[in-house]
Amino acid sequence: MALKTYWTFVIILITTCRSFADDDNHEMEEFLKREHSLSKPYQGVGSSSSSHWELMGDAMVTTEQVRLTTDMQSKQGAVWSRIPCHLRDWELQVHFKIHGQGKKNLNGDGLAIWYTKERMQKGPVFGNQDLFTGLGVFVDTYPNEEKHLEAQKTRYTTRTQRIFPFVLAMVGNGSISYDHERDGRPTELGGCNAMVRNLNHDTFIFIRYVRRRLTIMIDIDGQHEWRDCLDIPGVRLPQGYYFGASAVTGDLSDNHDVISLKLYQLTVLRSETEEKEEEDEITLPSVDNMDLLKTTGTRTDANASTETERGEKEREGGLPS
Repeated sequence: MALKTYWTFVIILITTCRSFADDDNHEMEEFLKREHSLSKPYQGVGSSSSSHWELMGDAMVTTEQVRLTTDMQSKQGAVWSRIPCHLRDWELQVHFKIHGQGKKNLNGDGLAIWYTKERMQKGPVFGNQDLFTGLGVFVDTYPNEEKHLEAQKTRYTTRTQRIFPFVLAMVGNGSISYDHERDGRPTELGGCNAMVRNLNHDTFIFIRYVRRRLTIMIDIDGQHEWRDCLDIPGVRLPQGYYFGASAVTGDLSDNHDVISLKLYQLTVLRSETEEKEEEDEITLPSVDNMDLLKTTGTRTDANASTETERGEKEREGGLPS
């Protein structure tokens, strides 16, 4: 009996704490934060004040997922954490599923993952409010701008055309509007193509925020391998915001499901120089060199964010031209 108890403890320890090194060879440990995580059997979801997660709109809980919207027109739903996150560095792993009867480009509208000051607010941005304060990561499944251009009998250039579904990220400061008609192009930090609809295997998004660097990766091919989507330094996100997920349908629809949201606290070893550089409290979300990001053009594949970063380093003298 004692041996069984020992191995149970070891297994729990392995699943809740891991050590690894990031791309810059900084040692990190990660710890699963259960109070900020959502997973089966979803016992912490409900209207009770003791629940860690709260449903909004058309969202519902089943035994297999939190369904944000059903495959029906004009639905919107969300699930929001009740507990603000005060972690300095964190990593969110999102297990989700988007599926429905609609054929390619006849489905919509998409799903969003949030880390924002506001919570439980309905609105036009994938079921959440516009002019949000914080981070939004969008899985956009319908090409609004492309359809608008087709109606005008114009086309994208090869450089700027996207293939949908498309994953993109945006940081809002409470006064920046998401441009729905242009699929968020004016305010995006970058993104990647992600064919995530009607798959028979699991699909995941990985969002890491460490040392003011935002990294997004996807695992959508059923190979259990992360693929680069976005990597942007100089992203400033305050502590004390809320995690959530939302989705919306319009004339076109899909089932938008969240199977799990798992948040890990990252313990990062910093040098004295890094500590000094980051000691100032962040009070409003922002992105350094946002104008520079815009001049690099839209990133439409999984490798483009790496190419963008390389271009920035070359201009700074960090890499040979």
